[in-house]
Amino acid sequence: MIGEVGMLIVIEGLDGAGLSTQAALLEEYLSGKNKAVLLTKEPTSSPIGTLIRSALRRNHDVSLIALQLLFAADRAEHLEHVIEPAMRADTIVISDRYILSSLAFGSVDNDLEFLKLINARFRRPDLTVIIDTPPEVCLTRIKKNRDTIELFEEERRLEAVRKQFLALSEYFKHTFVVDGDRAKEQVSRDIQALVEQRLMNP
Repeated sequence: MIGEVGMLIVIEGLDGAGLSTQAALLEEYLSGKNKAVLLTKEPTSSPIGTLIRSALRRNHDVSLIALQLLFAADRAEHLEHVIEPAMRADTIVISDRYILSSLAFGSVDNDLEFLKLINARFRRPDLTVIIDTPPEVCLTRIKKNRDTIELFEEERRLEAVRKQFLALSEYFKHTFVVDGDRAKEQVSRDIQALVEQRLMNP
């Protein structure tokens, strides 16, 4: 039954694909069913996560290998201090980004096997939803809502990242691709159906 055990649900995809919107809608949906839910995201608001955000805004000033090591360090802290305690308390954790983001974005400029290695010991998600939204749609949304464009947010690069996400869709069990180029309510209903199915069959 939904909510009887802690579970890690991850929402993945390109920047501008609607991840934060869908994660928040899913939290609202599950909370409405009186489930214990925690919504979190990566990079986190920890000192390491703050450093990552600063590096992304500075674009090319940062070593790309160093950046991926920072993502892994932030994830280790995230798991130890946020995700694992919540799951031990039988909470459904919804994470806006997780390991697949590091693999998909990072492998544009780094060796994929290296990225898999530095993330290998982390908890695997119980359910991953990749919101597949065309890069041109993502960039239109980003430009509408932000004053600055971060590292990786350029159409050619986003197309490469999108291909990596799709290629990695079988890396974790229970990973599903959802069409994100639709009304947010339609996308949300598809995600809710996947979550219901997964949580009913842990």
